Amino acid sequence: MDEKINVDEIKVQVADELYLSYVDTILTTIADAAKVRGTGIARRSPEYIEQKMKEGKAIIALAGEEFAGFCYIETWGNKKFVANSGLIVVEKYRGNGLAKRIKRKAFELSRQRYPNAKIFGLTTGLAVMKINSELGYKPVTFSELTDDEAFWKGCQSCVNYDILQRTDRKHCLCTGMLFDPAKDLEK
Repeated sequence: MDEKINVDEIKVQVADELYLSYVDTILTTIADAAKVRGTGIARRSPEYIEQKMKEGKAIIALAGEEFAGFCYIETWGNKKFVANSGLIVVEKYRGNGLAKRIKRKAFELSRQRYPNAKIFGLTTGLAVMKINSELGYKPVTFSELTDDEAFWKGCQSCVNYDILQRTDRKHCLCTGMLFDPAKDLEK
């Protein structure tokens, strides 16, 4: 596979119901990446991902018709918090800045739809931490993130959930990162 991939030709856009045929591929790609990394990625049902697309709260990257990457947004705590979650890039498209493009698009969508919300994420990945930092996120303690129980329930499908539980939701292998528009845009 010496073929050079031109990521500029990959279309990164908001996904809607026209992209529902990609749901199984998205979920398989996320599950496979979690196995390879041996780190936690919260599992989501096909119905959940479908709903994100129908609501216009998902970003999909396509190389022609071929799936290349994905991310979705979710609100928590009465829309005071937005999480950009499920970021995945197909292995052959990694290392070319595609994750950054997807994450930036999800960030822009979050800011457009929820301009006053704090945007946050949990990650074990250094690449995602770097992208988040470039977007203005800061590392924070978990107490600065949403206290919405439904969000934290999503962590139950992660292989590291026992750590989160044992520490009363104070520590885990993930790093919490937060963009606070009230603080970060006043500079």
